[in-house]
Amino acid sequence: MLVAEQISHTYPNGVEALRQFSLRLAAGQFTAIVGPSGCGKSTLLRALAGLLRPTSGKVWLAGEPVTQPSPRVGMMFQDAALLPWRTVAQNIRLPLELGRGNARPNACFSVEELIQLVGLSGFEHAYPRELSGGMAQRVSLARALITRPPVLLLDEPFGALDAMTRESLTASLEGILRATQTTAVMVTHNIAEAIFLADQVLVSSPRPGRPVGVVQVTLPRPRHWVMESWPEFGQLVGQVRALLAMR
Repeated sequence: MLVAEQISHTYPNGVEALRQFSLRLAAGQFTAIVGPSGCGKSTLLRALAGLLRPTSGKVWLAGEPVTQPSPRVGMMFQDAALLPWRTVAQNIRLPLELGRGNARPNACFSVEELIQLVGLSGFEHAYPRELSGGMAQRVSLARALITRPPVLLLDEPFGALDAMTRESLTASLEGILRATQTTAVMVTHNIAEAIFLADQVLVSSPRPGRPVGVVQVTLPRPRHWVMESWPEFGQLVGQVRALLAMR
């Protein structure tokens, strides 16, 4: 579904963010990328989304080169970035309004479906100032899914939330992506979160980022945070930590 082929990128100031970074995702697969700060994880996501043209290498989506943003790729950021003058329902609907020329109405979720899916029933007409941080991120997730994109990119979407809200949202996300069969790539510093959500955890080196190893996650789905106490979960955490210690 999604292929990054030998992606390298150096910024105009001379900072080399990525060096020959490759990954390959099957349809419906969830890949988490972990690595030290500044290793180019967000740069890689921007390249996958078509928001940045890498210095070298190519990105392919369903066999077609990615050269610009596409409605087939949704993106969720750490900041919910909701428009304060729009309600929950209006914020979720925004991508459909902005992409009228490319919209495929029959292929999209309805706003009502998504509000129910992300657990915001009853808040359709609320404004961002009336929402908690976790609720705002649920709106952001629904907005990213409204066009039913086959690929969802997540740039540390829960990093600013408290631990309990973070666990609740990751559990919701796991169920939603499983139900929609969405292919996903998430960058995170949280190893337990990566293991909880992913089918595979790709570990990046320090800058310039390049893959140093992959940990396959075979925990059964649906997943629940009680699994964090399982010996198998601890072994996976150890494998990721061992790869992070490599240089």
